[in-house]
Amino acid sequence: MNVNQQTPMASPYGPPQPGYGQPSYAPLGGSYPGPYGPYNGPATAYQPGAPPQGPARGPPTSAPRPVSTPQAYSQYSQGDSQNGPPPMGHSMAQPAHRSPVSQPYSQGAMNLSGPHPSYSQQYGAPPPMQQVTNQMSGMQIGSGPPTSVGPGYAHHPSSQPPISAAYSSAAPPSYTQAPPPLSAAPSQPSPPSEPAASQPYYGGPPPPQQQPFPSAHHPSQPFVSSSPYLGPPSQPQATPVSQQQSFPPGPPAQQPFPNSAPPPVSQQQSFPPGPPAQQPFPNSAPPPVSQQQSFPPGSPAQQPFPNSATPPVSQASYSGPPPPTQHSFPPSSQSGPFPPISISPSQYPGPQPPSQPGPPPFHSGPSPRGPIPPPSMSQQQANHLPPGPMQQQQPPQPGMQGGYPTHQNGAFGQPRGPQPGYAGPQYPGQQNYGAGPAPAPAPPAQKRLDPDSIPSPIQVIEDDRVNKSSEPFTTGVKGQAPPLVTTNFQVKDQGNASPRFIRCTAYNMPCTADMAKQSQVPLAAVIKPLAMLPPDETPPYIVDHGEGGPIRCNRCKAYMCPYMQFIEAGRRFQCGFCSCVTEVPPHYFQHLDHTGKRVDCYDRPELSQGSYEFVATVDYCKNNKLPQPPSFIFFIDVSYNAVKSGMVNIVCQELKTLLDYLPRENPEEDSVVRVGFVTYNKVLHFYNVKSSLAQPQMMVVSDVSDMFLPLLDGFLVSVNDSRMVIESLLDQIPEMFADTRETETVFGPVIQAGLEALKAADCAGKLFVFHSTLPIAEAPGKLKNREDKKLVGTDKEKSLFQPQSGFYSNLSKECVAQGCCVDLFLFPNQYVDVATLGVVPVSTGGSVYKYTYFQAETDRERFLNDLRRDVQKPMGFDAVMRVRTSTGIRATDFFGSFFMSNTTDVELAGLDCDKTVTVEFRHDDKLSEDTGALMQCAVLYTSCSGQRRLRVHNMAVNCCSQLADLYRNCETDTIINFFSKYAYRSILNTPTKTVRDTMVNQCAQILACYRKNCASPSSAGQLILPECMKLLPVYLNCVLKSDVLQPGADISLDDRAYLRQLLSCMDVSESHIFFYPRLLPLVKLDGGSLPMAVRNSEERLSKGGVYLLETGLHLFLWVGANAQQELLSNIFGTPTFSQIDPNMTSLPELDNPFSQRLREIIDSFRSQRSRYMKLMVVKQEDKAELIFKHFLCEDKGTSGGASYVDFLCHMHKEIRQLLS
Repeated sequence: MNVNQQTPMASPYGPPQPGYGQPSYAPLGGSYPGPYGPYNGPATAYQPGAPPQGPARGPPTSAPRPVSTPQAYSQYSQGDSQNGPPPMGHSMAQPAHRSPVSQPYSQGAMNLSGPHPSYSQQYGAPPPMQQVTNQMSGMQIGSGPPTSVGPGYAHHPSSQPPISAAYSSAAPPSYTQAPPPLSAAPSQPSPPSEPAASQPYYGGPPPPQQQPFPSAHHPSQPFVSSSPYLGPPSQPQATPVSQQQSFPPGPPAQQPFPNSAPPPVSQQQSFPPGPPAQQPFPNSAPPPVSQQQSFPPGSPAQQPFPNSATPPVSQASYSGPPPPTQHSFPPSSQSGPFPPISISPSQYPGPQPPSQPGPPPFHSGPSPRGPIPPPSMSQQQANHLPPGPMQQQQPPQPGMQGGYPTHQNGAFGQPRGPQPGYAGPQYPGQQNYGAGPAPAPAPPAQKRLDPDSIPSPIQVIEDDRVNKSSEPFTTGVKGQAPPLVTTNFQVKDQGNASPRFIRCTAYNMPCTADMAKQSQVPLAAVIKPLAMLPPDETPPYIVDHGEGGPIRCNRCKAYMCPYMQFIEAGRRFQCGFCSCVTEVPPHYFQHLDHTGKRVDCYDRPELSQGSYEFVATVDYCKNNKLPQPPSFIFFIDVSYNAVKSGMVNIVCQELKTLLDYLPRENPEEDSVVRVGFVTYNKVLHFYNVKSSLAQPQMMVVSDVSDMFLPLLDGFLVSVNDSRMVIESLLDQIPEMFADTRETETVFGPVIQAGLEALKAADCAGKLFVFHSTLPIAEAPGKLKNREDKKLVGTDKEKSLFQPQSGFYSNLSKECVAQGCCVDLFLFPNQYVDVATLGVVPVSTGGSVYKYTYFQAETDRERFLNDLRRDVQKPMGFDAVMRVRTSTGIRATDFFGSFFMSNTTDVELAGLDCDKTVTVEFRHDDKLSEDTGALMQCAVLYTSCSGQRRLRVHNMAVNCCSQLADLYRNCETDTIINFFSKYAYRSILNTPTKTVRDTMVNQCAQILACYRKNCASPSSAGQLILPECMKLLPVYLNCVLKSDVLQPGADISLDDRAYLRQLLSCMDVSESHIFFYPRLLPLVKLDGGSLPMAVRNSEERLSKGGVYLLETGLHLFLWVGANAQQELLSNIFGTPTFSQIDPNMTSLPELDNPFSQRLREIIDSFRSQRSRYMKLMVVKQEDKAELIFKHFLCEDKGTSGGASYVDFLCHMHKEIRQLLS
């Protein structure tokens, strides 16, 4: 659809009909037929707040087009979603642009004089019923199944025009915010050359050309007008009636236009920065708006529709349908029955026709007189204005161009800024608008857009919880999207891996690469191979096939799974991945039943389950010999800073008890993991803790440039054998180094020492390194301080995320080869270059933990909880993972903490239960809808007991040839997880601004493709989002505003590098809470359920409340200045706000139900996360509140990120530019 075509101007008409004007449209050809003939009767003018009718005016002799009055504004109050007709101001002199915020246009009737060209009009079918609900007035956030777009539907006699709901400030959930158009009756046929005047006639018999619409039409009949006039001209829809003023030159009430008719707007007012009202037109016709005004609550515009039930509006994602009183008209303006509100494509509750493949639903077929020019997307001025109350616009001054407000909105009669790169056509005979002054009463103040009308993450999460938490999720249905990560649900494995192990971005893959490219939806899976399952779910069964090992396909080496098809009475099987036929080994043979399944199918996990484990044989082991049990080595930094902060003392005390909790598979047995200890500053001290010794022995290696292991026997020991010696050592270390003055440390030799020890013991293992400063001592891997804030935001910024040298990359390669995983605990007081120190942990499958300005009393609990979990959690060592896929797609890219020496094998020295590997797939051939697509993730690893195992996860998804099916089965949280990992990796090589722009562009392409190919044709002014992606804009904005991509002045380079590495292996539930934190109002905490969360915005906080905010890494308890005394006493044990200690990190244990329940909630939140969340108490107006507000991600970011509302408008503008 071409959005940059000329805009038609209105023509002089005969006298308007009551309350309406008539728009007319110009053909592109440039010929302008004579003025409209039909007489519309006298018009009534409404004054802003009152229903009484104003004086009717007679037909003007020559009048400019109607001026718009304020329209009740819609959802997205700021930004560029432009939805009206095309820019009017191209060939006219444009009024000077005023700041968009101040533009509500004056409300009264305007009398503008001046000649006007008249144009002929084209017809098309009325807009599809389903599309209109939210459009007239604001962005339509459609989100349901797409409707079909067939070429040229003929006008259906009973189709009713859209009614869209009016905005009332009082009704939060409504999506729609402009008065609904009333429908006009279908008229008798008239020749195309003489456009039928559409005159909805209220309060009298219908004009000759028109009969009232049958009122029984059901809203579910979509009509798409994508063809030129076919049959009797549909009578234009009546424009919304709420607050109509008659305008002599009023555009006729509209007709749905094929392709892109600009909407008639009789008297529409411009809005404050925000997208103009959106319209339900096929293709891009802006909506009918006859004089929409915004009313203060309680004004006549908000009366319920007389004579008609409020139509159903199925809202996508807000808290419920809008109250009926919200859409209403002054009673005096209507007398006939109203058509039902049409439901927007996404909102339509019933089944919808399948979308048709083929050309986009916009243009089909030549139009009788040349296409109607589509509205152009004007550049809205207010790109990112914070949502705030809008100021009123002054009445036009006599010298202004006709008093048109310059803010660009969807109103037809307003001049708009030219489209970028578009000069604007000059219409023959066209004159500037508004030659004369236009007296007008002052408009009422425009209301700020109601954020409740845009998609709410909280509502979507809550709806999913209500609908999907009661029944178990069975994995046997191919291509079924699982419940959201925020929902508690039980999984029953019936042949596909549980969503706890694998989540996909799309459960319906496009059949072809072209389709995938067109949609831009990433095809990826986030795989968490060793995920912990809740107690009520069975862990994967372990299958032992004996010496023969697992059964595999001969060609592609895929492991036996439910997708293998047994043939020839069970003697052979055909691989589901490569179709190769393989002999079944005699010991594995079994007969088939009448359906072709093996009779032992349900007795064998590998034939009936999505996830299971095989015991691996010697063939799967390094050097063809079974592995030794793994070892843990603890490296403790004993430099001055580490000792002084208390870290050394805490680590040594904790290890004495922690060594009893080393990982084991059988809780009854002792762990077979062996342990070793080293301390270091500029030199390394190894300890011999052999069980036969009375006291530990220290050996110092001072030649760090050539690292070696000074002892073999006695370094790695069993805890039970050497317990006394180990405890003696741990008691002595803090005393030995208590008076140290050594401030310099090494780091490279520390890793080398651990690697040498594991090589000497011929085992895999993990190094726990507790480190405090930048390693500046002379040694391999020495670093310099390169922190330079001046590079932030420049093209050289990316160098700060890259390691300083190749030393650590080479070292990590050696570690992976040996199965040496590194976990790094940092305690920095200044820059330590996390980007470089983190290379080894990230490449070996390890983790980085960071405790900046560590203080023993406040950070001890967090550090110890992290350490305990890190030591105890189940993990595998020396792992290799490979993802196989069925023919047609292949795994092309991988994200996470691992090393790859070739393009297919993901090598992990260590793989724990929290780590994920994200895999992106690309097409290398066509897929078939019949067979779908298969993936199998196989991980070969050594368990903590020293057994070599193969864990297999299988996943089957559907394939589709219709884009609508793809968009119906996506998972936004997983898409965001993938996008964030992709973006965070990209900043290593690309400036952050480019990365942000690329992400916005890709998301705009995803949504534009849906809009173009799946949504019913409608005006470009609507924002239509797929149901399962309606939260994509809000979550994407959170990613763009995150500290890594858009840092504030106070965030350090180390923090950004740390978060970048942390996100690389997060699963979907952790990335969800990381980008969109959970904000709970602490009101009634009785009962087992949590209070319902509120949206992340400061305006949701009440001064009288207390709120808990969870970010995945922190917990904040925000206390309002006017919180009730009883509440404060229950939580803090003090009744006054001023007595609360903001430095407390744990709540007092009080003996009241509220305190107990709150502490339970905090404990349960902590137990769900892989890192311990420290509690911060934030008092309103306190300095710490700035940190808290940083996580309120729907608000404008402190470092320049857009608010949700602004960003939605920006996305809408991007989508419109793509569609043009």
